[in-house]
Amino acid sequence: MSFRSAGFRPTVLGAAVALVFALSASALMAQDAKPKTDAPAAAATAPASAATAAPAAATVAVAVKPGDATAGQAKAAVCGACHGMDGNSSDAQYPKLAGQSEQYIVRQLTNFKSGKRQNPIMMGMATPLSEQDMHDVGAYFASKTPLPGVADQALVEHGQTLFRQGDAKRDIPACMACHSIDGRGNPGAMYPQLTSQHAQYIEATLKSWHDGTTWGDDAHSQIMPAIAKKLDADDIAALASYIEGLHSADSQPATATP
Repeated sequence: MSFRSAGFRPTVLGAAVALVFALSASALMAQDAKPKTDAPAAAATAPASAATAAPAAATVAVAVKPGDATAGQAKAAVCGACHGMDGNSSDAQYPKLAGQSEQYIVRQLTNFKSGKRQNPIMMGMATPLSEQDMHDVGAYFASKTPLPGVADQALVEHGQTLFRQGDAKRDIPACMACHSIDGRGNPGAMYPQLTSQHAQYIEATLKSWHDGTTWGDDAHSQIMPAIAKKLDADDIAALASYIEGLHSADSQPATATP
């Protein structure tokens, strides 16, 4: 079929020209728009990748499991020089760690590592430990039993009164309110076990708090220094001796049955 109408050819040509211009304009617009579209897409992709990687890294950082006592035994070998291989130190200037809660040990190691609790030896020991290492070491010592100590009978009455009743006149609370009636502490609140602890260590620590030493800057760390400031030398000596002779049910020797 042939279209030879006099009016058709100009119309077709005009339409063709218009179509060419339209296609050319579209192509040019697409080329101009392409870099602008791709750039934001690339920019959006990069943060997205970083955002995806960041949570993954964070997950790895906080993936700390409950302490493993078996793994902790090997990690705690270096601690034995001062604290005893089973957490029962033979030198009374170093605290017994046997039976101490995992949570409390982790807190103290963290404070040593950060410098909140000042001790050059312990800072050096704690610095290389990861959070998982701390939990494993804590779990190992928590699995051990403290060896019972002996109190000075001349100091028992005074020490027992302060431990179980406190002194309301001087606004001194009973020690057992936080550390329990048998000195086993409160792991959930991170109040330490005291039972059978060396009197020498307890006395030195209470004197240090009395004189202004703190083990951190949070509210929890201010509790004992505030209480220790109200104790005099006789109070401290009596409490320290009583605590060394304080035995929990778990540390009592088994009674023979007839």
